[in-house]
Amino acid sequence: MTIASLLEPVDGTPGPRRLSHAADWMQGRTLYGGASALVAFTMARRAFPDLPPLRAAQIGFVAPVGEEIELGVEMVREGRNVTQVRSEIHAGGKLALTAFWLFAAEREANAVRPSDPPADWPGPPQENAQAMKGEGPAFIQNNFELRFGQARDADHGATIRRWARLTEQHELDPVSRLVLMGDVMPPGAMRIMQRVGPISSINWSFNVLDPESRSKDGWYLAENASQHAGAGYSSERLRMWDSDGRQVLDGLQCVAVFG
Repeated sequence: MTIASLLEPVDGTPGPRRLSHAADWMQGRTLYGGASALVAFTMARRAFPDLPPLRAAQIGFVAPVGEEIELGVEMVREGRNVTQVRSEIHAGGKLALTAFWLFAAEREANAVRPSDPPADWPGPPQENAQAMKGEGPAFIQNNFELRFGQARDADHGATIRRWARLTEQHELDPVSRLVLMGDVMPPGAMRIMQRVGPISSINWSFNVLDPESRSKDGWYLAENASQHAGAGYSSERLRMWDSDGRQVLDGLQCVAVFG
């Protein structure tokens, strides 16, 4: 089912909605994090259609998001260059997701520093074997094609890196595509778990480095790396690069590690 069908009920008007095409985007009891974040982002964009490009976001995954939801949105502040918007998703009468979006117009640069290229560039996706075919959550099988972005026979510590693209070339603007895909990798802490157990994203904060990104054939290299794990949680750094090795997204996430 296309992402456009999932987003169709999100018209920018606050109130109850039914995401009748959510089934293909579910991850256990809840909508996949990137999809639920995209619902909240689309709510902000459709409520205020003249916003400048998105530059940053802070998202709290509070509770499961299902088909029956209620959407809310408010303009927090509209400045000369920067506009801040809050959108929320309620489910079962309780807050399920809260998102704070920072939109900002482009200005003349007074500081320029290109992001560092990724270490151990894996080569283009077509030169890497397919990953997770017939494995993993249903939303992966239904909507994404993954290829390895690391040597399979090497020790990568607590880092997971894969090439990823949507199996259907949905008609999404570049930023919506990054929001949808930015949370696609499992946490790097999965590589170092001592026992099998569930994991759950608690929040996600990211900066958009290129709001006009259009990577070749829709492929992006996505990486999740645990920076510190302990006490049942992992601090993860999430990054994405386009097919030419330019970083387009930089983020952090707190993940609960159970078991």
